[in-house]
Amino acid sequence: MDKWKQLLSSRKFWASVVGLVLMIVRMWKPDFPLDEGQTAGMIVILVTYILGTAIEDGLSRSV
Repeated sequence: MDKWKQLLSSRKFWASVVGLVLMIVRMWKPDFPLDEGQTAGMIVILVTYILGTAIEDGLSRSV
């Protein structure tokens, strides 16, 4: 049960969920008010956030 609590409190997990939902909505509904460039920009921002959080977590555990 501790693993589920850890997963649901993870910032990386929720950023991944947001990106996945954005991609699914974009594929499901092509007339979604974001064009491909805006969607790609949002995905890049989410990936950057996830990588930054992962680096931060890794560095804080190594000290």
